[in-house]
Amino acid sequence: MNMEVSSAAFGVGTLALINAGLAEQKGRSRLIWFLVSLITGPLATFLIVVLDRVDARRL
Repeated sequence: MNMEVSSAAFGVGTLALINAGLAEQKGRSRLIWFLVSLITGPLATFLIVVLDRVDARRL
């Protein structure tokens, strides 16, 4: 049981780090998307990929 829990936590953490990198590539906040990814998992990956890139001029 403990091995399953630690394996799942490792997978969720790895996905959150990957999502943070994807978000940065799209001009979004790494920290916010890292935290969102910890909660929503693959749904955050889908949103990062589907949402348009943030235009730097609008900031």
